[in-house]
Amino acid sequence: MITYIIRRLLLIVPTLFGIMVINFAVVQVAPGGPVEQLIAQIQGTAVDATARFGGGTTSEVGSGDLRAQTGQADITSKYRGGQGLDPEFIKELERQFGFDKPAHERFIHMMGNFIQFDFGVSYFRDRSVVSLVLEKMPVSISLGLWTTLLVYLISIPLGVAKAVRDGTRFDVWTSTIIIIGYSIPGFLFAVLLIVLFAGGTYWDWFPLRGLVSENWRELSLGALILDYFWHMTLPIIALVIGGFATLTMLTKNSFLDEINKQYVVTARAKGLTSSQVLYGHVFRNAMLIVVAGFPGAFVGILFTGSVIIENIFSLDGLGLLGFEAVVSRDYPVFFGTLFAFSLMGLILQLVGDLVYTVIDPRIDFEARSV
Repeated sequence: MITYIIRRLLLIVPTLFGIMVINFAVVQVAPGGPVEQLIAQIQGTAVDATARFGGGTTSEVGSGDLRAQTGQADITSKYRGGQGLDPEFIKELERQFGFDKPAHERFIHMMGNFIQFDFGVSYFRDRSVVSLVLEKMPVSISLGLWTTLLVYLISIPLGVAKAVRDGTRFDVWTSTIIIIGYSIPGFLFAVLLIVLFAGGTYWDWFPLRGLVSENWRELSLGALILDYFWHMTLPIIALVIGGFATLTMLTKNSFLDEINKQYVVTARAKGLTSSQVLYGHVFRNAMLIVVAGFPGAFVGILFTGSVIIENIFSLDGLGLLGFEAVVSRDYPVFFGTLFAFSLMGLILQLVGDLVYTVIDPRIDFEARSV
């Protein structure tokens, strides 16, 4: 097992490197950039500033020819919003953002810092990436932890019940509910919940925004816990409704596949009760595939699955931070969070494999290659 863990840890290095290389390459060819964003703030022309200069009017081309004749580099031709600005000023902007160096040098420098867990400072927030992540982390952990916990607590018992009662009226009706939950996106449920329970049209039972109330520092411990869950109820319900369908059907199909195997027939022939067969033999084997999906489900909900929900309920978490970093081309935040969360996801995948051996000791990873 130790050898397998070492091999998997070593495999994380090229995998993480490949993720960063691909994303860095995509960003280089994408239109817009931090220099354009800053020029947009200066000029007040955000639309033009986020697009690469691919052509121009006759007057623009003429002025470029004139600068070429005088030997002055037309640096502003790269930035549509930079027309009329001093080229030396734009050069200084590029130097401050590090764009005066070739792309490969910037990538090597960035990865060197990331290996030391130095993620730099946000371009536009004037704060370190680590402090921003730590500030947003409570929201995302709250959403990811409680959503994942509730999804598994609902999906596994429901999936087992559907497998045991396969083809019955219970199975049919619950399948109808699952199909509805799978078909309607979570953000639509979120809007419906706001309309119904957050003062949208009917009842005003739950708050519309924030993780806690503004006066939470003045609350007692018990009141603080109640206030926290009061704020989290609607966002978590919206995420759970959109996430439990797939896991429920996966659990059902996994149990059905195990129930129809020969060892189950043999166990029943020996006089074991249905509960003994189900939880003593079937459960351990059927749960393997469910456990395999846990790391991916947790990482997905924690870092990516709640972007729209965070927007709807005004929850300032990691999903919203990453989305804003992409839109504003805040590269330190974007690449820093990508590196950290990709590393966390790869490690959680390894943890998921190790959990296999806890559920079923017969599994031997040493006997197979990575």
